[in-house]
Amino acid sequence: MPKFLHTADWQMGRAFTRFETEDGAALVEARFEAIETLARLANEHQCDAVLVAGDVFDAQTVSDRTIRRVFNATKGFAGPWVMLPGNHDAALAESVWTRAQRLGAIPENVHLALQPGVIDLEPQKLSILCAPLTQRHTYGDLTEPFSGYETPEGFLRIGLAHGSVQGLLPDEIDSTNPIAPNRAQASKLDYLALGDWHGTKQIGERTWYSGTPEPERFRNNEAGNALIVEVAEPGATPAVTRVPTGRYQWHQFRETLAVQSDLEQLLARLNTLPESVVVDLRLDGSVTLAGEETLLKALSIAEARFRSLRCERSGLQLAPTDEDIAALKADGYVGEVVESLREPQEGAQDDIARDALAILAGLLREREQEAAQ
Repeated sequence: MPKFLHTADWQMGRAFTRFETEDGAALVEARFEAIETLARLANEHQCDAVLVAGDVFDAQTVSDRTIRRVFNATKGFAGPWVMLPGNHDAALAESVWTRAQRLGAIPENVHLALQPGVIDLEPQKLSILCAPLTQRHTYGDLTEPFSGYETPEGFLRIGLAHGSVQGLLPDEIDSTNPIAPNRAQASKLDYLALGDWHGTKQIGERTWYSGTPEPERFRNNEAGNALIVEVAEPGATPAVTRVPTGRYQWHQFRETLAVQSDLEQLLARLNTLPESVVVDLRLDGSVTLAGEETLLKALSIAEARFRSLRCERSGLQLAPTDEDIAALKADGYVGEVVESLREPQEGAQDDIARDALAILAGLLREREQEAAQ
């Protein structure tokens, strides 16, 4: 019973420059580890092949070192790998693929689908019908020739393509590299392995997007998986099993704080997250001085625990209560300054006043703590 692993959108060479240097380096390494995980899973599930449905590389200009490391990471699985160029690494006349060939970096068991056609894996009885992108954008369905491809009797017909199934993905995705939604049926495919959509998504009983094996963006689209596909015989319905591969989870929160319970619920949610997360947090609304102190302490702890935490607080207004001000024990001139900073300002002045009040409150608390020692 033939079985293979379907993956796509590795995006090797992607740089995470918006993160701290240490975090960006860890996210890059996680993508190499994902390839090693795929090789291990292929062995564990006794797969006959690994099919990569495009965008192995993030750009044509990745370094030679990245190219070598990618193919080195595949060595854990000795069976055949079939790699398809996508829109990020299209099979141009001069491309990342031709450079990899010149470097001698490609192992013998890795098959590059640089031209449209069929790659027959005879021992595995798999015929891989390939539709590589030879330019970044196309406006015709490159899988249409599948219907005319002949394959050996008794071999599974597996389509391998990179693009957008028309009418089933967001409109902005459907503009280029189109794929007919009935391609599997029209071309008598046993399975159509797709790439381009970075989340795991079933299109039909024979058509799936595997998604990227390691998440790389804040989008809730079931990223971080690979698919184990088993087809009993030509014409049989494939059994598809998703297996987790991602090391880091990406979470994006947009929260508006109004009362104390809002802050408590946010911090409780952060506490439930594992250490292997990348968090993007944006806060709006208002918070008391005591709440601000609690928030900053919690964020400091989370920054040290998580892989990455970025928090945008420019929309969060400081709204000290009378109890907050009394707790500062500010009198005389300092008390007058505190009261002036509490007065509503306009535009950028409001942000400055809020920050100044937070700093002053922190200094007064530190003075109080020192006096108590």
